[in-house]
Amino acid sequence: MTSKVTYTGELRTLASHLQSGSTIETDAPTDNHGKGERFSPTDLIGTSLAACMLTTMAIRAKDLEHKLRNVITETEKIMSTTPPRKISGINITFHWPEGNTYSAEEKKTLEDIAWSCPVKESIHPDIKLHVNFNWQ
Repeated sequence: MTSKVTYTGELRTLASHLQSGSTIETDAPTDNHGKGERFSPTDLIGTSLAACMLTTMAIRAKDLEHKLRNVITETEKIMSTTPPRKISGINITFHWPEGNTYSAEEKKTLEDIAWSCPVKESIHPDIKLHVNFNWQ
């Protein structure tokens, strides 16, 4: 087993990672009767995608791992405007630390790795993914 999720009331849950004991609280979003004071379950899908891309880059490009420290991503989850309620798109923008330079080969390697991460491979193909690697 990976986790335990408990409904705590007021449209909130508490998810516990069984191996480490770390927790994540969720809240329904404001556009769906919640307070929006925590990640919503659908927020976590986009957030998981960004985290998976970064983690997979670090695993598979070990020689570039030091250049990945302090990379920041911004994630936007887009909900469909027509029923059924579901995620229709995820936008991710990477922000690379100042001072790090990447060769064309390193950029291609990191992009290819990101696009092959397990979360991306698990997202339904109807969800439009836009990733701006923001190379400068």
